[in-house]
Parts: sequence; structure tokens; C-alpha cells
Amino acid sequence: MSQPLTTVAGISFRQPPPLCSFLFIIVLLVATFYTLHHPDATPPHIFSPNTHNSLTLRRLFLSSASNATVSSYLHSLTRHPHLAGTKPSLDTLNYVLTHFQSLRLDDTRVVEYEALLSYPTHISVTARFSNNTTVEFDLNDDVSSSSGVVTPYHAYSPSGSAQGTVVFVNHGEERDYRALEVIGVSVRGCLVLARKGETLGRGAIVKIAETKGALGVLIYDESDGGGLGGIERGTVMRGIGDPVSPGWPGVVGGEKLRLEDDRVSRRFPKIPSLPLSLHNAEIILASLDGSRAPGEWRTGRVRSSQRVGPGRVVVNMTLQGEMKMKKIHNVVATIRGSEEPDRFVILGNHRDAWTYGAVDPNSGTSALLDIGRRFSLLLESGWRPRASAVAYLNVDCAVQGSGFFAGATPQLDSVLVDALKLVQDPDDVTLTVEETFKSQNNNIERLSRVDSDFSGFLHHAGIPSIDMYYGADYPVYHTAFDSYDWMIRNADPSFHRHVAMAGIWGLLGIILADEPVLPFDYISYAEQLQAHRDAVSKLLEGKVSVDPLSVAIQEFSLVAKEVADEAKKLKEQAYSKYDVAVAAKRRELNDRMMIAERGFLDSEGIKGKEWFKHLVYGPAAEPESKLGFFPGIADAIATNSSDGSIKHEIWRVTRAIQRASKALKGGFT
Repeated sequence: MSQPLTTVAGISFRQPPPLCSFLFIIVLLVATFYTLHHPDATPPHIFSPNTHNSLTLRRLFLSSASNATVSSYLHSLTRHPHLAGTKPSLDTLNYVLTHFQSLRLDDTRVVEYEALLSYPTHISVTARFSNNTTVEFDLNDDVSSSSGVVTPYHAYSPSGSAQGTVVFVNHGEERDYRALEVIGVSVRGCLVLARKGETLGRGAIVKIAETKGALGVLIYDESDGGGLGGIERGTVMRGIGDPVSPGWPGVVGGEKLRLEDDRVSRRFPKIPSLPLSLHNAEIILASLDGSRAPGEWRTGRVRSSQRVGPGRVVVNMTLQGEMKMKKIHNVVATIRGSEEPDRFVILGNHRDAWTYGAVDPNSGTSALLDIGRRFSLLLESGWRPRASAVAYLNVDCAVQGSGFFAGATPQLDSVLVDALKLVQDPDDVTLTVEETFKSQNNNIERLSRVDSDFSGFLHHAGIPSIDMYYGADYPVYHTAFDSYDWMIRNADPSFHRHVAMAGIWGLLGIILADEPVLPFDYISYAEQLQAHRDAVSKLLEGKVSVDPLSVAIQEFSLVAKEVADEAKKLKEQAYSKYDVAVAAKRRELNDRMMIAERGFLDSEGIKGKEWFKHLVYGPAAEPESKLGFFPGIADAIATNSSDGSIKHEIWRVTRAIQRASKALKGGFT
């Protein structure tokens, strides 16, 4: 994500990041306008802000759901593969644009950017075995060779060939290489074969292999596309955002760095990598010689007698690709509210896909289109979003299976739970989503990962965020089988889960846009910070003091309680006769609650990943880190840094918490 680059309906808008899918966000922007410009006027609401009418509005929104409509949206969006920067991607652009225009919202527009995208032109992998037989592997999914789906590849992998014997490195983590060292195996001058794990992304696998002296990397997934022979595409670029416009807008005609610039070249691996099918990986694995794999590696499809290599089989991998500047587009639909023009709620989802994208991302896109349709019905009945709110509500993959999952910054926990209480569970009509979520002992996750569209909004800009999805995982991720047919056969045949997600997502937008006082709970944030502090203290075992953190969190907790009391009082006053002075106080309090999240940002960013500014939630460099928060502290501990370095990171987080406290008190700008 880059700095602000344009305005939509008087609102600063930021360029969404091309993430690991290098696909781009479609946003439904809900803006609200400020009545103090007309202090004698009461906002013209048919749905006035009292409890009865709020419930009526929310019931009207939920009752206007349509499974068949969502299904038709998804079917239309996934008729063809629509890789970013290709002509079919323009078809989905026009479909979404036409849809929002047909709803006659206040403003619907396309915002255009340029980004450096990566495509394959030729790929081959050939194996020569000890008996001198040679096999050239088929590198396509079982269906992709004639379907217009792009050949499986790793975007931003360098072009070139690499040849050598092969070493199996398990998941390609640092600890896996240490295990190889113990049994006397080096990967220097070899190709490495890794299987996808739960910890490292493909880019990190390649980066570590590069540091170990490997010549190239082959990565396979044991899920095999659900047994269908699918192959996972994806990017191996380091970091997020357009690589040639790092930290500034990727506008058409704007500043672009040259590929030779160190800020660009360091984003790309120096060794080639390719995805491989499970079938082809098993052919190579069966041909390896050398030491037996460590016992803990012998899980899944790895045999008990598995050897790790090198020896017996020589593999040649060749990749020719091209990187091109391509125009990419956001569709921005705006609903103008009755108050505060400098406030907005963003419902966001990216649109382009590696293949057909039925799960990723168009299950989310179809839900978003239906939310727009339902919002249009509310507008026709007289509704206008009322009060100030700032948050980013993200759904990349609305439905990939069963079970509701969500992550949020802690001040949004309670409003998320409130929305879940209003939506019927799609798999049990006798329960709400909140009841099943609780019964499954699911917790609201924290947003430290960077493989989703919320990353730029939270980790770089400090905007409170929520991320939601149905289903913990799905086997056809980034394969040619991520299709409408797979969706109706496996993940959501009746589209009940899509409807539930659209209901939760839209209700969150309504609640945040209509509440006169932001429903942000910073007491919850304080409690979460305290739990994080306790985890750090336990991990450090008294070697480094966490007292500065304790003091800062205690202060934050006191301020959070004061803000909660103030918010309760002002909310009660909001439902009485309109008063200019009270409205001004509400605006001032909302200002403070809005910008508090930005207090957790640090201009220097996380060491080694300076674009990521958030010191509470963000990516830890070390996958073996035992902390999913305080990334700077986590990195310092995981890398066995000096006590002084750990203490410095503790103080950096301490100062960030102090800034957030100052923001809540009204002293931070």
C-alpha cells in the first residue's frame, strides 16, 4: 500500500496493495457527512437513531438477502480466468462497475493505477535418472492446458535455468536446514524440493533456500488440489505493494523506479522457483538417495524410508518470464451520508484471480455486490448512513468451507460479536453465528499476517480493521479447480454461507456508519495488550525487564476506561433532541478513538521490513517466533539478539502505547 493518492467524494483514498495474489481491491466506500455545516438542521432520517428503528433497519437489510442472486453474481464473475492485467480482468471490472452504476448510488467510479506485474512465457522441468532415462514433467493442472488458465508459475521469479541434484528440505524452514546439517547434508549447489507448510509462504521458502546456497526451488502441496491434481500458483516477491513505486502512489504517469534500483531488485529472489504437482514431486522423492529423512519429517505423503538426497536424480528447471507495467483498476462506489464528510467506512475485496477465483476472491466479490444491492434498497426506503466512523472491513474469501472465522483489531471485537448475534447460522437455523462461533471455541484472531488486503490499511496506515471468512482452508487454493463448479459441489451448494457472510459484513458497515458514537472498545484493547505483555514476560524469563510496557499499558487502561464512560454519556445524549454542542463533543471523541490506532505506528517501521509501521500487530521475520504480536520484540528474541536490542524494541512498543494513550486523551495529531 502507498500514501494517499486521490480523493473520492472528498475523502482521501489510499492505493490498495498488490498482495501475494497481486490482485487489487474493489471497495464499497460508505461516507458520512457532517451536520455542523447546517447546525439548525436535523438530519433527514426516516430511520432515526433509536434502538427500535435501528433494529428495523437491520432486519430490513437481512430480510432482503437472496441466495440465487449471490449465486448469479459468482457465476458471472467466474466464467473465465481473470488474471490481473489481462483482458478477461477488464470483463470483471466492467461487470462490477455496471452493477454498482445500476444501483444508482451517489458516486461510482473507476480509479486507475499502474503496477509491475509478472507473467510466464516458457516453463519446463526435466529429470534425468540414474538409469539415464529422462522425463519432462507436465507442469499444468489436469484441466488448465486447454482452459485458458495461466501455466502454474511463481510471479517475480527470475528467468533462467538451474540444474543439479535435488535435496528434500521438508517445509524449507530454518529448523529444517539445521536438521539437515545434523545428518551432514548441504543444499549448496543443489536444487531444493520443499512441501508447503503452515508457517512459511513460498517467498520465504525461496529466500531461505537462497541464503543456503541453493540453485533453485521446487515447491509442492500435499493437498494436491483436493486430489484433483491442482497446482498452486503465487508470488515470491518480498513485501507487498507495487515494487517500482514503493511507498508512494502507483498513479498512471507517476514516478517509477528502474528495475536495477536496489529498492526494487532486493524485492525479487535471485534464484528461480516453480510450483510442482504432488505427482511429479513424488517421482523425484522416490528417486532420492543419501541420508534418511529425520523422523519428524515423515508425515503426510513422506514415506518412512524417505531419503533426502542428493544423488541419483538430476533436475533441470527453466523459467522464462516477463515483467510488464500494466494498468489495474479499483471500482469505488460511494454512499454519501448525512454527516461528517471526512469520515468513511470501507468494505473491501480484491477482484482479479490467479485462475477462476470462485473462492479467492470472488466469493467475497459476489457478497460485496449483494451488499451494494441491499444498501440500494435501504436508500430507496429513506435510509442514510449517519455518524462518523473509520474502519476497514475486509473479506478476501467469503466462503471456502464450513465454520466462521474472523480477525480484528481488539477495539472492534464487541461490534463484531454484536453483528454475529443478528445473523442466522447458515448450517443450523436454530442458532446464530455468534452461538456457533462460541460453541466451537473459536477466538477472534489478531491481524499480524500480511497475506490479505487489510495489511496495507492496518500495518501501514493504522486503520482499525476486521477480516472474515467461512472455512479454515480449502484444497484448490490458486489452482485451476477454484471454480464455480467446485464451490457448488463442495463449499456452499445452496449459497447459505455467502448470504450469512454478506449479512455480517453489511451489518458491520451499517452499525459503524450509523452509531453516533464510534462503537470502539479500547478496554478490550488494553486487556489484549496486557495479555501480550504477559506472554513476552514469560518468554524472557526475567532476563530483560518488561516494566516499561507494564506502566504504559496501565496508563492506556485507565484512559480507555475514561473514554468508555465518556462515550456512554454522549451516546445517551445523542438520542435526545439534536444539540450542536453535544454533536461537537461526539465528533471530538470520535476523532480521538479513530486516530488512537495510528499511535501504534512508528515512522521507522519494523527492522528489515520498514514499510510495516505497526508495532503491536505486523509480520515477524522469524517463522519460529513464539509471538504473534509485538513483531519487533518477537524478531529480537527469535534471533537471539542482545539484551540491549530486546530492551530497545520493548521501549519502542512502550512509546507506541504511550502515543495511543495520548491520542485517546486528545493530545495526538
